Amino acid sequence: MIIIDGQQSDFNITNYTNLDELLVGLMSQEHLDNRIVTDVLVNDEAFSEIYPHQAEDVDCRDIQKVEIKTMGVPEMGASIARELYKVIRLMSEGARQVAALFRRADDSEALEMYQDLLDVTRDFLSMIGALRDEFSLNKSAQFEQAVQELSALFSEILEVQENEDWILLSDLLEYEYHPLVERWKGIVASLREDVRKSVQEH
Repeated sequence: MIIIDGQQSDFNITNYTNLDELLVGLMSQEHLDNRIVTDVLVNDEAFSEIYPHQAEDVDCRDIQKVEIKTMGVPEMGASIARELYKVIRLMSEGARQVAALFRRADDSEALEMYQDLLDVTRDFLSMIGALRDEFSLNKSAQFEQAVQELSALFSEILEVQENEDWILLSDLLEYEYHPLVERWKGIVASLREDVRKSVQEH
């Protein structure tokens, strides 16, 4: 049995060899254009890949039921735009905490937290990029400049990290990264407005 967004589908699991083939087959259906898979349940258990192409290793003979939940691209965009505020807050607070830990020479905890901060910043930049590409958002000079500044600062931070100059890294995080991230609050507000308009137009 295959269920898509709460509706039982006419598709048969036995028509497919593995879960990957099944998902690709379902998502190629016309009515699922412009939709993104948010959840996959296999035999009533949530499925997410631990390693790339893991779905290819799930034999359809072992599956009785697949449930797929999807979300429209515009709704997904609006949801990402809302999440960006939370991410900015994490980045802003994280930068200050990491800087304080390095200054106290608490290097091991600082480095652990700093790694999380790098991951969050990477995610933030990719979310911003995805939104911009998907919604052809107004490429304002302020937006473009902020993206370039954050990317350039990110590269500089990685360079300083390689030299293990933790005090300089603290200064960069507190006096350059933190104010730059704070500026993103206004940019994300206008980004959300652009996404909202784009969703209404669809």
